[in-house]
Amino acid sequence: MSVPTWKYMSRFLAIDGQIYFAEAPGPLDSTENSHLTLTGYLSFAEFEKREGGKSISVEKFLSPTPVQTNEIVCIGTNYRKHAEEANLTVPEDPVMWYKPWRSLTDPGDVPIPKVAQQKFLDFEGELTIITSKDARDVSLEDAPNYILGYTIGNDLTARFYQDPKRAGGQFTRAKAFDKFAPLGPVLISAQEFGSFEGKRITTKVNGKVFQESTLDLIHDSAKLISFLSEGVTLPAGSAIMTGTPPGIGYFRNPKYNLKDGDVVEVSITSIGTLKNTMKFE
Repeated sequence: MSVPTWKYMSRFLAIDGQIYFAEAPGPLDSTENSHLTLTGYLSFAEFEKREGGKSISVEKFLSPTPVQTNEIVCIGTNYRKHAEEANLTVPEDPVMWYKPWRSLTDPGDVPIPKVAQQKFLDFEGELTIITSKDARDVSLEDAPNYILGYTIGNDLTARFYQDPKRAGGQFTRAKAFDKFAPLGPVLISAQEFGSFEGKRITTKVNGKVFQESTLDLIHDSAKLISFLSEGVTLPAGSAIMTGTPPGIGYFRNPKYNLKDGDVVEVSITSIGTLKNTMKFE
């Protein structure tokens, strides 16, 4: 496995209006960009080679992906306690679906289209894998070589469209609206992140904890990459959202439906906090 030249990669809009890649100082809160100055590079390739960098101030952190037309693959039923709260049987293979690349968005405000408002808008905090190179028919043993790093994701869902009576068991409509896949604020290299042991994921809504769990995935990163690449090419820079722990709004008592202005914060050990505010269009 080639070792990257960085530990924490960020992608950001700078005060000069251009987008740069840079080494971040470590785990970040996505709103912690005031007066932060980084050495920015105009492409991911230049960032990796450290060619042509300039010192520039951050205006806003963006999704930390090397390409912006990447595939977004979502995994469901990957925490046993979430399966239990949803009364779902854990199948042998990972449950999966795709979000369109236009679902990808950044930390900050998320515009919620009218069709998804009052449709039981829900959150799903998720550890997210970003792949390093094209993957097809990858073995379990070789799968770690295809992990560029990890970031934080929120698999936003309009549960109304997930109702089996309406959707026939299909998840895509509920989860595929524009900007329904916020990622960020930084990408930690797989080597720096290391083992999942002892690391936690927490989701808060308006400061209240809704989800809190260890990263005890049923199907780990290697299994997911190997499975998803069977007969299918996963392009470099693909995002794999690895599933959510228990505590989502729909299965609470009483249920919680995200509202206009709600702030969702997803935190993962060693990565930081992804913060998004729901803004109804």
